[in-house]
Order: sequence, then structure tokens, then C-alpha cells
Amino acid sequence: MSKPNKKRYILSAVRAQYAEAVGGEEIEFEGPGGTFTMPHPMFAPSAWKKAVDDAEDDDELARAMLGDEQYDKFVEAGGDPSDVNFVRMAAMEDMKGELKNGRPTRSSTSSGSTRKR
Repeated sequence: MSKPNKKRYILSAVRAQYAEAVGGEEIEFEGPGGTFTMPHPMFAPSAWKKAVDDAEDDDELARAMLGDEQYDKFVEAGGDPSDVNFVRMAAMEDMKGELKNGRPTRSSTSSGSTRKR
């Protein structure tokens, strides 16, 4: 069914606009042992979200967020697993600031519209 104003969102453009607003689909941070990445919670796959939600302590939470290989590298270099959650919380706070009224703000360098008219 068509909307009366005939606006149609283009999913790939909407996703790209949100990714740009929050800094990308991944979070990257420097820690003991190097640079680490994890999915941005807004773009994380369901399995990642479930593993994070099911974690019962800081070690399980950090392992769920980083994956086994990165987790082992982080801990072996002296990283504290409880610190990994701070990165996720910081990204979530940044996201709240970047998204206004539930929608990303348009960047001055953004090209194209997220809606097809």
C-alpha cells in the first residue's frame, strides 16, 4: 500500500545515514595489546546481542563483545575485561547525542536522500 505523500524509504540509504551518524557499523578502540573492534550495538547481529545479553560476568561479557581471539589478546596484554563494557557504554551515549528525535542528523557532507520521491 502506498503512502498518501508517496514517500518511500530506501533501506540501504537509511542504514548508511544511521551508520554515518554514529561513526560506522563497528566500534574500534585502543587497549592493551593493540586495536580492537566489535560491532556497534545498533548494527550488531542477533547472535552477538544474545551472547552479550546472556553474559553473566565481565569476562563473559568482554568475550561476547570481542570474540575469542580478540578477548584472549586483550587479556594476555593485561586488559581488564570489565573495561570493555565502558567502550560499549560510551558508544551508546555517543549514539544518543548523534541521533535526534530518533533519526540521524544530516551531515553536511552527506550526498543523496534517504527517501525516494
